Amino acid sequence: MDAGFCEEALREALALHGSPSIFTSDQGSQFTFYGFVQILNDHGIRVSMDGQGNWRDTIHIERLWRTVKYEDIHLQGDEDLRSLKKGVGAYFRFYNQDRFHQSLDYETPNMQYESFQYDYSAKS
Repeated sequence: MDAGFCEEALREALALHGSPSIFTSDQGSQFTFYGFVQILNDHGIRVSMDGQGNWRDTIHIERLWRTVKYEDIHLQGDEDLRSLKKGVGAYFRFYNQDRFHQSLDYETPNMQYESFQYDYSAKS
């Protein structure tokens, strides 16, 4: 994975989904490359990178992508990027809507999200 690929993916994600308030990654060279960081800065996105050897900062996303790779990507053997994107999209729909998670008391992420109640009257 090179910096150019990561910059292209970042631009595509921002165009499709808008700007998050913070971007979290490890300290890989593709994420510390000037051009990549400049794109984040241009969009007013704060950057958070884990410290060297501090695996706790990114453990949840690392585990998610490990699951995606072993439960979907490695099993499908997609021939091209289009089929990979389609397959990963279908997997995430399954992951969020149908796959029960032990860590969520055997509910789906959507079930947990829908049961979460916002208290807009609370003042912070």
